[in-house]
Amino acid sequence: MTQTAPARHIGRTTLYFFGALGGILFGYDLGVISGVLPFIGKLWGLTSWDKGVITASLSVGAIVGALLSSRSNEILGRRRTIMAAAGIVVVGTLAASFAPAFALLVVSRLVIGVGIGLSSSTVPTYLSELAPAKWRGALGALNQIFIVLGILIAFLVSYGLGPGSAWRWMFAGAIVPAVILLAGLAFLPETPRWLVQNGREDEARWVLASAHGTTADLDGEIATIHEVIRLDTEEKPRIRDLFSGFVRPMAVVALLLAIGQQFSGVNAINAYFPTMLIGLGFATQAALLSGVLLGVTKFLFTAWVVFVVDRWGRKPLLLIGNVVMVLTLAGAGLVVLNVHDTSTRGLLMLVMMVLYLVGYELGWGAVVWVMMAEVFPLKYRAMGMGVSSVVLWAATGIVSAVFPLISDPGALGVGGSMFLFAAVNVVLFALTRWLVPETKGRTLEQIELDLRARQGVSGRARG
Repeated sequence: MTQTAPARHIGRTTLYFFGALGGILFGYDLGVISGVLPFIGKLWGLTSWDKGVITASLSVGAIVGALLSSRSNEILGRRRTIMAAAGIVVVGTLAASFAPAFALLVVSRLVIGVGIGLSSSTVPTYLSELAPAKWRGALGALNQIFIVLGILIAFLVSYGLGPGSAWRWMFAGAIVPAVILLAGLAFLPETPRWLVQNGREDEARWVLASAHGTTADLDGEIATIHEVIRLDTEEKPRIRDLFSGFVRPMAVVALLLAIGQQFSGVNAINAYFPTMLIGLGFATQAALLSGVLLGVTKFLFTAWVVFVVDRWGRKPLLLIGNVVMVLTLAGAGLVVLNVHDTSTRGLLMLVMMVLYLVGYELGWGAVVWVMMAEVFPLKYRAMGMGVSSVVLWAATGIVSAVFPLISDPGALGVGGSMFLFAAVNVVLFALTRWLVPETKGRTLEQIELDLRARQGVSGRARG
């Protein structure tokens, strides 16, 4: 039965602000561990392996959350899935804040990760399905702004609470954005594409008018959504369909972006940079303050991407980012291996990592989440984002668990690890130039119909 559209008006600023707020949860829980590790490492006598397990446990939980997200998105919708994610994060955060020992902290981080996985695979879809084509890149990048804002807040909280070694309160800080997110989403609508799919066309029209700020061509947009739904209703989507027929090229692109974002090395820097600096001779508070500088850099350049992603395009930003990351990671490796004065080496490392994050946020930070939500056809979007998020979080877990081991002086060391990440970014540059298409300026339905036309498909995917 078609529901009557709600009478109240939701402003676009409110709509997109609360729609993207889930990114703060993602960012805060990624970033806060960098401030916690120096304290619990001493308190509990953690080994490099233990630190990797605690850091990677969030990613393991996120894999579970991302696996659940596809079904949840289809049954509950995008909005209620994000609300469920926020509730799970609150429960896990309370458990982490009171965890008396290593094992229980790992379990708590797993629970938090389930919520983060649900949120991270759903928020980009929610934003992309609300946004008009001309703003979709910028509004998709808004998710990344909130992610890096969450990381920055985590770094600031860690620095502020560092003198008192109050690591439990560092964890507890995640409750604040989770509660705000729950409150805001209670008043937000579902996406028009999900509403049309579920026979709620009148409500979908109202949401489109609110999200786009105009009632012009609503009939045309609804008709296009219906056309895509008609093409996609012949059979229920299966995971194997992502890797067959006309969908396969876009699945390959999405997985390349998901793996590349993490193998570029970013979360080794996000999670372990203060620990790295302490190992290079920095005092704990100085290392935490350096983390704040990294967070500010991430935030400023992600904000700048909002203004250029729909003008420059997605692919050029990815390629520019790769070039900057290769140069700065190689420079960091040379600094570690050739500069022996502690103060000079730490300062040069900080400069290199700031510039590295400039490159990352220009390209692989914001653009990856924008494009993953763009490239999949409507029928496969929730499933595709779920699979891509699983792969992304698996890559995050691998980097988080392995980096403390490979950066140990008995293995590659910090310098060798930087050279390894630089080599990975060279490969990513080549694969991006070869495989990744440009998607700016087109509606999601145009992207799908063009993809079908290129593959010679007018109906369902060919198995």
